[in-house]
Amino acid sequence: MIFARAELEAREARELAAYAMPSGATRGRVHEEPESAHGTPFQRDRERVVRSRAFRRLQYKTQVFVNHEGDYYRTRLTHSLEAAQIARVVARALCLNEDLAETISLAHDIGHPPFGHAGERALRALMGEHGGFEHNAQALRLVDLLERRHTGFRGLNLTYEVREGIWKRRDTETSRALGYAETFAQDVGPLLEAQVADCVDSIAYDHHDLDDALKAGLIQRSDLRGIAAVDEAEEAVLELFKTTGKDADTAERVHRQELIRYLRRQQIQDLIEETQRRLDSGSISSLSEVRGASAALVGLSEPVQRNKVALQSLLHERVYRHWRVKRAVEKGQRLLERLFVEFIAKPHLLPEEYQEWVKRAGAHRGVCDYIAGMTDRYAQREHRQLFGLFEKM
Repeated sequence: MIFARAELEAREARELAAYAMPSGATRGRVHEEPESAHGTPFQRDRERVVRSRAFRRLQYKTQVFVNHEGDYYRTRLTHSLEAAQIARVVARALCLNEDLAETISLAHDIGHPPFGHAGERALRALMGEHGGFEHNAQALRLVDLLERRHTGFRGLNLTYEVREGIWKRRDTETSRALGYAETFAQDVGPLLEAQVADCVDSIAYDHHDLDDALKAGLIQRSDLRGIAAVDEAEEAVLELFKTTGKDADTAERVHRQELIRYLRRQQIQDLIEETQRRLDSGSISSLSEVRGASAALVGLSEPVQRNKVALQSLLHERVYRHWRVKRAVEKGQRLLERLFVEFIAKPHLLPEEYQEWVKRAGAHRGVCDYIAGMTDRYAQREHRQLFGLFEKM
């Protein structure tokens, strides 16, 4: 039996909760085009995101550790894949649209510049008097304009719901400057699938950043003592080793993986249960009631949220502000600042495609688009070619 789009959408109508977003009810695309015969609109969006240049470039964009520091540290790409996997688990458990939640998660970070949050800080400051910079708005700019894969239009022409989920309802200076604050209705709440994508983003990075920090030796397991969730996880892992017996693999890296897995699993389970509790207590039974909700419907319970905040505080103090991390990313920040100033002063040094884009978008926005799209290593290469002695072009 072949499942055509009509059958897939009929299956959604049978299996999704009444408050989920069915793909057949999408508000559509900016540019009209025939839909796929064998995939829903959100499945098609997922394919377009995964095949985009912006998504592939995430492989060489910093999460916490700059790419060249080791092959096993997370990048923006692996983070996005981990977040998307969790989004599918949560959406499936709650009978939401898995394809929509996954697609938003896959696309949510494609607007990040190189060198992590330091790169964003640099571009935000440099663009301060020219509309600003914000990675969610930049992600929309990529999928709406900067990707070039179709003859009939610029961008990926994603559905309204995916684009709204990427935007994350950020009414920022940049969002207003680029027109997105007017593009999406602000008098309604976000879809549950978009809320799931937003929540699992932080679940993913909390735990993989903790994993990477332990692996890099920036913190030790002993530093985590006193965080209730971690103490509980340590007891569970020790009990697991006991029950496994003499065949238990008790290597430090295995202990670390079991610890991270337990913590992540606990948060995911709590997210599912607390969200269902909020839906039930609010008597949410339709998509319109989701849109009209005055508070977030997807989230963690208060005890688990407190543990999450404690873990995040430790990560901010001991990892993100560690001198090794700050030295690397601030070096990247200075590099981006120097590239920006040079290209603004001499736009003829840009590749021809971006020289043309500068004419259309203006010097500051055009240069910002070019730099934001760079990977860590491409930015370093551009810097060497511009400022190094006799670099091969």
